[in-house]
Amino acid sequence: MTIATSFSEIEAMLCTCASLVEDDKVYWVGGGGYPLHSVFLAHRTHAPAVTIITEDGGIGPQPALPLDPMMAMVSARSGYRALSWTSMNSVCTHASLGLVDYAILQTLQVDPYGNINSSFLGKDYFHPERRYGGSGGANEMASLCWRTILMTTQEKRKFVKRVDFISSPGFLDGSPNAREKAGLPEGTGPYRVLTPEAMFGYDDETHYLKLLATVQWVTVDEVLEKMDFEPLLADEVGKLELPTEEQLTVLRTLIDPRGQTIGTGKWIET
Repeated sequence: MTIATSFSEIEAMLCTCASLVEDDKVYWVGGGGYPLHSVFLAHRTHAPAVTIITEDGGIGPQPALPLDPMMAMVSARSGYRALSWTSMNSVCTHASLGLVDYAILQTLQVDPYGNINSSFLGKDYFHPERRYGGSGGANEMASLCWRTILMTTQEKRKFVKRVDFISSPGFLDGSPNAREKAGLPEGTGPYRVLTPEAMFGYDDETHYLKLLATVQWVTVDEVLEKMDFEPLLADEVGKLELPTEEQLTVLRTLIDPRGQTIGTGKWIET
């Protein structure tokens, strides 16, 4: 593998997420963009036996890449050669039976306990400052899958002390067994949060967000400045690996040759 020296910060985040994808596991992926690109990258590089489920219920597709613009799911190309083209409700049932290992989602806001808001901004549900599309299938994904990986940008408006609305549950108030008391499956919950600048996990006891690592061109203080609350810090905050040229080739030639996703964000030269 050849370490890349020139790439976008979004490409780096996608490569980091792809590196978390385990072979022979099942991933239910929210919408398109960051999550779908990441699992496609993993599937084309180190995880050929991963089972991908699209948000709309396509199970195990071998997508005809690149996908059509704005057609990341509910399309012939994204569902090409799927083992089964079902529905969101069917996959919810699979997840409720413990058959889905990971969910990967994007978010509008996330709080210290991994609760997700993708519905609206403002304190009044009926008179929001701005309304968004809502959770779609993300509520079921965050509720029922064993582990949830979240992808977002590193901004104060994204990492907030309290989300304006809980569209999809994290660890709720962080108290012991809060998810189980709310009727969610035991042992499920948030696992990682990825941004173009950092990777976070959660404390095993308090379920509070914890900074695990930063990218190599950003300091811990720079990450903390872009948060509305202070996370816990790992005993040793690590540095994330750089993308490889092989990963970037797959992203740029197969997955997103138009650069609609990977072409955004800052350009990095190392």
